[in-house]
Amino acid sequence: MNSGKYVFSQLLQYINRYEFEKCVDRYNGDYRTRGLNCWNQFIQLFFGQLTSLNSLRDICTCLKAHNNKLYHLGIKQYVNQSTLSRANERRDWRIFAEFGTYLINLVKPMYENQPVPNVDIDNDVFALDSTTISLSLKLFTWAEGKYSRGTVKVYTLLDLRGNIPTYILITDGKYHDSSVLVILPVQSDAIYVMDKAYIDFAALFNIHNAGAFFITRAKVSLDYSVIESNFNIDESTGLRSDNTITLNGYKSSRLYPEVLRIIEYFDEENEVMLTFLSNNLEVSALEIARLYRNRWQIETFFKWIKQNLTIKKLWGHSENAVNIHIWVAICTYLIVAHVKYSLKSTLSIYEIMQILGISAFDKTPVRELLTDFQNNQNFKEQRDLFSF
Repeated sequence: MNSGKYVFSQLLQYINRYEFEKCVDRYNGDYRTRGLNCWNQFIQLFFGQLTSLNSLRDICTCLKAHNNKLYHLGIKQYVNQSTLSRANERRDWRIFAEFGTYLINLVKPMYENQPVPNVDIDNDVFALDSTTISLSLKLFTWAEGKYSRGTVKVYTLLDLRGNIPTYILITDGKYHDSSVLVILPVQSDAIYVMDKAYIDFAALFNIHNAGAFFITRAKVSLDYSVIESNFNIDESTGLRSDNTITLNGYKSSRLYPEVLRIIEYFDEENEVMLTFLSNNLEVSALEIARLYRNRWQIETFFKWIKQNLTIKKLWGHSENAVNIHIWVAICTYLIVAHVKYSLKSTLSIYEIMQILGISAFDKTPVRELLTDFQNNQNFKEQRDLFSF
C-alpha cells in the first residue's frame, strides 16, 4: 500500500488529522493565517524532531533543498525561518498540548499489558520525575531558575509498562518539585514511584485517599514510631527491615495521620543503604524495593530524549514557543510508539526512532524497513547500543 511513498509520508498516516484539527478549532489556531496553518506548522516541526535538526533554520533549509519532494512528503510548502518562528511565538501552545494528550490516551492502552521488569503485579506503575534544560536568562527572561540561571523543568509521569509519558508539565526552574503532586491526576489502585524530593505529606495523603499507592525514599530526618515489625526477612535478598510506622512530628503527623511502611534495603552493587517509604501494606517488601529500582527507566527516558530528540537546543525564546517545542517532541515520541505497536515490531521505540530518522527520504515501506533491520546480522552491535 505504501509502495513508492516516502517514509515521512507513511508516518503521517499514523497521525489523525481530524483530531488535530479539532484541537486547532478549539483555540481558533488558523484564524487569519495565510501560507502556514497549524497542521503544516506541526508536521514541519515533527520533521525537525524526527530527523534531529538543531534549529528552525536547519528545518527550513532542509525542506527548501528538497522542494520538489515536499508534496510527496505530505508538506504543503516550505517557509522561511521567520515565518515558522512567528508561528511558534503566536500560535496557542495548548493546541499542541491537547493533541499530545490525545496521543497519550491513544497510545497508553496499547502498552498496558507490558510487564514491569522483575515485578509480578497487576497495578499500573508510574515513575514521576523532572528533567531540567539550562538556558540563557538574557534570552529566556521568563524562565528563572536557581542561582541566577535560566532553567526550564519538564515534569513527566512515565508509565513503566512500555515507557509511555502520560502526564507532562512544563515550568520555570523555581517551581518546587512537590508542587506537581497537588495537580497530578491520580488513578485509583495505581502505584506512583518518586524520589524524596517529592515528599509532601499533605499531597501524599491525597494520593492515599484517592485509593492509589506511592513509593518514595524516606528522608534521614524522618521522625516516626514503629508499631509493628516484620521479622520474616531474608537478608540475602538485600532486605534489612520492614516496619509499619506512624509519624511523630507535630505537623507531619497531622498532614498524614494514617500508618505507613518503612523498608530498609542494602544495595550491594552501590554499597548503600536505601530506606523506602510507602502506603502499600499489601505487596512484599522485596517487591517495593524492586519497584523503586525500576524508577531508573525515567532517568533513561530523559537521557534518551535529550540525545535523540531536539530538546536541549530550543527553537524559540518565548514561553509559548518553548511549550510548543517540547510538546512536539513528546508527540514525536508517541507517534513512533504508535508505529511500533501497529507494526508489531519487536524493536524498541528508541531503535525505531533512529531508523526512521535517517530514512525520512527513503521509499521503502516502513514495515519492510524495520524487518530488514531486525534480520540483518550486521546491526547486532548497533541494537545493543540503542536498546535498554
